[in-house]
Amino acid sequence: MESSELLKKVRKIEIRTRALTQQIFAGQYHSAFKGRGMAFSEVRQYQYGDDVRFIDWNVTARFHSPYVKVFEEERELTVMLLIDVSGSNLFGTIQQFKSELVTEVAAVLSFSAIYNNDKVGVIFFSDHVEKFIPPAKGRSHILRIIRELLTYTPSQDRTTDIAEALRYLTNALKRKSTAFILSDFVSQDFEQALKIAANRHDIVALNVTDKGERQLPNIGIVELYDPETGQRVWADTASRKVRNHYANWWEQLTRKNNDIFCKSGIDSVQLYTDRDYVPALLELFRRRN
Repeated sequence: MESSELLKKVRKIEIRTRALTQQIFAGQYHSAFKGRGMAFSEVRQYQYGDDVRFIDWNVTARFHSPYVKVFEEERELTVMLLIDVSGSNLFGTIQQFKSELVTEVAAVLSFSAIYNNDKVGVIFFSDHVEKFIPPAKGRSHILRIIRELLTYTPSQDRTTDIAEALRYLTNALKRKSTAFILSDFVSQDFEQALKIAANRHDIVALNVTDKGERQLPNIGIVELYDPETGQRVWADTASRKVRNHYANWWEQLTRKNNDIFCKSGIDSVQLYTDRDYVPALLELFRRRN
């Protein structure tokens, strides 16, 4: 991609996503994603109903009257974006590729984070961790992330291993973070790794899909190509049996993943390349309030 073209794309995404952040998402994000814990704020006189565990005995002894410590929520978060860059990410049949949707959603989340003075980091993954961008603040850092989202491709077509990305997250970040996984979740078994990571981090699954993945079109005999494995097969899409078999497989996969999310105690939302993602993200934020 030419440098001038890349700059135009980065600027276009920044303008759209920053506007969405300031007009819609900033307040919702602030209330939906809490800080890491409670930080000491001040000492004040004891009031009826205060927790006696927070009595400051040194100040109480000095003034011969009970005083309590007041704590407030730590607002600074570390936000991690786990971005699936496997071969299936370069797929789309209606409005855009899945990779384009992922880029815009990641940009919205990133600008929402820095608007609330949070750090943002990224893990690009396929069947292994491709690249790690450590958490940092600032507009220049977010623009770097957007540039990487637009230009990064794995060295070759890769399969998806979400478990490997989750293990890397668990090992790389010792303090709690809010981690968004942006993927189609067509992956090897990741349930155990997700449960372990969810014990330390606040994880949200953003399941990105395209209409062409949910059902086969009735267009006769076609050659289907799997960009992750390189496998090619011929299929008669005019056959109702073939279409139903594929639709049932996709429905079972969706149910299985939703069951994994539920068992792991994490929030999830479905994002579609042919639909506006704003209502889906707002609903996610409201659910967490």
